[in-house]
Amino acid sequence: MRATLIAAVFVLVSTAAAPGSAVGAPPGATEQFARCARPTAERFTGTPPGHALLDLETAHQFSRGAGVTVAVIDTGVTPHSRLPGLTGGGDYVSTGDGLDDCDLHGTLVAGIIAARPSPADDYVGVAPEARIISIRQSSGAYRAKSSDRDAAAVGAGYGPLETLAAAIRRAVDLGSDVVNISETACLPAAQATADDAVRDALVEAAARDVVVVAAAGNLADGTQCRQQNPDVAGLPVVTVATPARLSPLVLTVGATRASDGTAASFTLRGPWVSVAAPGSDVVGLAPTGPITALAGPTGASALAGTSYAAPYVSGTAALIRSRFPDLTAPEVIRRIVATAHGGGADTAVGRGVIDPVAALTAQSPPARPSSTSRPIAAPAPAVHDDSGLRRVALIAGAASAAVAFSALLRPARRRDRTP
Repeated sequence: MRATLIAAVFVLVSTAAAPGSAVGAPPGATEQFARCARPTAERFTGTPPGHALLDLETAHQFSRGAGVTVAVIDTGVTPHSRLPGLTGGGDYVSTGDGLDDCDLHGTLVAGIIAARPSPADDYVGVAPEARIISIRQSSGAYRAKSSDRDAAAVGAGYGPLETLAAAIRRAVDLGSDVVNISETACLPAAQATADDAVRDALVEAAARDVVVVAAAGNLADGTQCRQQNPDVAGLPVVTVATPARLSPLVLTVGATRASDGTAASFTLRGPWVSVAAPGSDVVGLAPTGPITALAGPTGASALAGTSYAAPYVSGTAALIRSRFPDLTAPEVIRRIVATAHGGGADTAVGRGVIDPVAALTAQSPPARPSSTSRPIAAPAPAVHDDSGLRRVALIAGAASAAVAFSALLRPARRRDRTP
């Protein structure tokens, strides 16, 4: 049963002149300019450290995510026998249905959320009985064919904010209960972010009672996510990350070390971070099976990033929605935030590391705020120029793309890099 307020908000949103979702297509011609990522040959067969930190084995005694649909807005998801509930939801990068993943990133993310168990190893997703809808919205191996380059673009690759907004609406229209966005665009705080379309799409998702989870972003040289924000609450931020900054419309996730739950050095701080999850020593599902690294021209690059922390939270949301189907999206988020621990007013981890077992078993979570986000000054509205919106690109992985893609994708020809 949905809350009256949610229904009222939906009426307002649905009667506004907001664009509907489309099946999916890039706004202009794109081209592949780098080779696709490759997994390492070595397969992982044990229990991932992040799974152990969160005690997922116990959590699965209470819920496995049955009946819940999670949309993965990412680089696409490659079909896999351990993702039997996978369907394609659209492709905003090239021509396709969302089931083509040149970067492997979306496939790794989907595996963390919903990989089924196998006798060959101990790997399993957070919500192994959940269904996945894949919407390809970004790729580090693609770019717009146009010769135009804009300083607001994040590194190399493709994924404009206008298609992120369209992908969110598409995910909602396809009946998703949870949406995972492991993508981030960063800009200096003094520069207008031009994310109004994304905000509007998230308002619609909230009105439709959908839990939206977003990665906080990673520090990475060579991208706009290169300046860390203060660790003291209340100080002005220097780097704005979107959609992470749009909390509480999104549940923003920072990354911790899988070994002890402390903040990872690469996680981008911000007053919008609500909770954290393991983002180091990551194990994800590749076409070859569970892996811990991608192959690159100079060797293996370990999987790490807030983009891999976010699916732990999305999977936990799926577990809760399965066990408590009558809870609204805000109530699901409240359970996740209220049962997290080890944080407080921390701009790196928010309320702390999520606790799936506590979130699934608490009779009445403590009355904590649904988000630790604090109001910040919104960018001054500028005269709308759609070209700016099209060119603020998102790189999959909240910068795990920035951490990994540059090392892993050997260019097929010289890349044009944006400062």
